[in-house]
Parts: sequence; C-alpha cells; structure tokens
Amino acid sequence: MSLRLDAVRWTAAGRSILDGVTASAPGGRLTGLLGPNGAGKSSLLRAVSGVLAPDSGSVSLDGADLAAMPRRERARRVALVEQEAVAAVPLTVAEAVLIGRTPHTSRWGGHTAADDAAVSAAITEAGVTELAGRPLETLSGGERQRAHLARALAQAPRLLLLDEPTNHLDVHARIELLDLVGRLTDRDVTVVAALHDLNLAAAACDHVILLDAGHVVTEGPVDDVLRPEVLEPVYRVRCHVLTHPVTTRPVLTFS
Repeated sequence: MSLRLDAVRWTAAGRSILDGVTASAPGGRLTGLLGPNGAGKSSLLRAVSGVLAPDSGSVSLDGADLAAMPRRERARRVALVEQEAVAAVPLTVAEAVLIGRTPHTSRWGGHTAADDAAVSAAITEAGVTELAGRPLETLSGGERQRAHLARALAQAPRLLLLDEPTNHLDVHARIELLDLVGRLTDRDVTVVAALHDLNLAAAACDHVILLDAGHVVTEGPVDDVLRPEVLEPVYRVRCHVLTHPVTTRPVLTFS
C-alpha cells in the first residue's frame, strides 16, 4: 500500500512543526524518513498514524483518506512504534503484544485462537520469545523496543511506522531488525522509518524523504538523495560518499 502526504501542516505552541509536507512512500518498500533533530520526523509519523491531527492537508493510503476512516479501521491498516513507547499500566511482554490484536477482536467477545496464533508469531518474529513472561518495566531499552515492535506486528498492519527503531539496539540487533523489515516488505507491508543513522538508511532503504525544519527538502531513491550536495546544507557537515565493497551501496563519512 502506497502512502501519500499532501500539504500536511501542524503547528504547536505557535511554532510550525510540519510546514506543508508533500511526499510519498512506495508500497511494499522501506522508506527512510531523514533529517536533523527538530526536522519534524516524529511529528510526521504521529500525523500519519492518527496520534495527532494535522491542521490541514491530507494523508492517504492507496488513495483512501486515513483521517476519514473510523479509528478501528485505521488501526487495522497502520501501526506505529514510537521512540520511547511506555505502557500506561503494568504489563508483561505477552500482554502488551496481545493489545496489538485489539483492532481485530470482536466488541462483544474476548480474543480468539487466531489472536493467540498472531501473538505467538509476532513474539517469535520480533525475537522476544524468552521475554514473553517478563514485565515491560524490567526490560532494557533495546528489549522494550523489540517488545513494542512485536505488538505492532501482532496488529498485522499494511503500513508500519517506526520512529528511530534502532535506538538502544546493538549491532547484532540492528541487523536482525533490518532482516525483519526485509521480510515484511517481501509480504507487501509498507514500512516508513525515521532514522538518524544515514549509513543505515543507505544500506537498507529503497526510498528516502529528507526533512528540514518541517518541510521536505527532497525525496527519491537512496543514490539520488544521499549525495554531498544534498546533505551538506541540511546537516551542516562535510560529506563524502564511498561505495561498500560487498553490497555496492553508498557509505557516508562526515567531517
């Protein structure tokens, strides 16, 4: 499912956070949402997910206006994993993942065998099987991040939004996450991830959107966007682009 944003604006405390964002994310691909601190990446993901309502503009998924959808229907299509997701009440990992099934459960009954199977599959795929019985508050930052990813997978979305998903993750866990995202896009799930690590974006993304001060600088394939003449004015650093000897993907160095 392809994502389209048209002239999305949002202001908070008199400050423009999203300034007419128009961009797209191809269906069944990984799109990296890039930009320096304060560029508006997290706010844009929250606007797409429905956590915040834009002042103007539209967000559509395969042409369907997400804002016009009932909340339950929207939650069947879109899942968000935020940077510092916290549970409002004490929950084990398995209980938190089960919450991801809420949009699919009957209003008059509890969860079903199909829900249990989806939860089990999500826990396995996110690599948190050994943590299933642990309270969320006892987990490390990286473990908690993977638990909330499992909750989003149990939601079975067509669009998965990830806000700085590699925060708190070690190198091995980052590679596992990229493998997981690859499997999801192979199943035609569209993934949009806000990323600070430009080399991670260069290594993994199919498409990137570069934000600065709430507006889109440019978007397109990795090779077209991750170039010195594009990045240097935004990040205010010197940038050199090398070629990875194995993958032939860009590798960025900064000074």
